[in-house]
Amino acid sequence: MNKRLAILSTLLRYPDEALRADLPDIAEAIASADFAARDRRALERLVRRLAAGDPLDRQEDFVRLFDRGRSTSLHLFEHVHGDTRNRGPAMVELVAIYDANGFAMTGNELPDYLPLILEFCAMAPPDTAANLLSQAGPLLQQIHAKLVSRGLPSSRGYAAVLAGVLAEVSLAPTSLPTAANDQADEDDLAAIDAAYEDEPVVFGPESDPDQAGARAKVAAMIQRLRSVRQAAAKH
Repeated sequence: MNKRLAILSTLLRYPDEALRADLPDIAEAIASADFAARDRRALERLVRRLAAGDPLDRQEDFVRLFDRGRSTSLHLFEHVHGDTRNRGPAMVELVAIYDANGFAMTGNELPDYLPLILEFCAMAPPDTAANLLSQAGPLLQQIHAKLVSRGLPSSRGYAAVLAGVLAEVSLAPTSLPTAANDQADEDDLAAIDAAYEDEPVVFGPESDPDQAGARAKVAAMIQRLRSVRQAAAKH
């Protein structure tokens, strides 16, 4: 198993009480997972932020970033075309990749949900995982840049997760938080800690005007996914 991808997959999950309960273990895993130093520090800040303060605030951060609009959606195919019907064939190809590698989907998430893709890649043969993540690289760079541009401690924290994924396939983010941003995030965490110092921390698009261009993107995506599946079948 790729321990780093498993950690990154978990950190992109909705921050419910189950995730909060796992945060001490996640923090320990990050320290021993051989992340690049900057990525490790940023991921540790994200873990601390997820553990601090009111759980509802952390959940609202997540919803605001990922569930309100397409630009930072964690459903990757939305960035190619928002209409689920047009994404259907690409979904089928992605499920075929999962099936070919004995990966059984659980829950109600669509197959293009990034935490699910990362969970698969953490367990898949390294060549298959690298191939799939490389194909998704430009989308991941796009989401990362959008998160950084939001200028929020929470968005920069989740951008660190995307940076970690890109590093797995030797791709660089197109933008990075500055040292001043990093310090601002530390100050923000200190303020949250101070506010709660007397309380225990409980761990606990069919409107696309370019329809022809969108169809071409979907067709290209399907072909790339098919090539991943065919390559995996040869092993």
